[in-house]
Amino acid sequence: MFLAKDNLRLGLVLGLIGPLIGLLIVYFIKFPSLSFKEFLEYFMHDNKVITNVGTFSLLANALLFAIYVHFDKAQTFKGIFIITLFYGIGILVLKLF
Repeated sequence: MFLAKDNLRLGLVLGLIGPLIGLLIVYFIKFPSLSFKEFLEYFMHDNKVITNVGTFSLLANALLFAIYVHFDKAQTFKGIFIITLFYGIGILVLKLF
């Protein structure tokens, strides 16, 4: 089981996957009438949507982070945290342009 492992690589992989799953959840719940390509274009070009969808997507990592902190898996939650920082920086860069 994933919770039994304490591994930086596992944290990096989970950190990459979490926001993508969050993004898919937002797409299916809030934007089912758009194609996924249209949704991504809308997401990339509207600052308000970038903030809302980006924040919700990063909540998936916050949940993963909290779970691994609770089970005291330091290496795994470090990996999740590192990737979350990169995603957060990416969202800020998207907002600027």
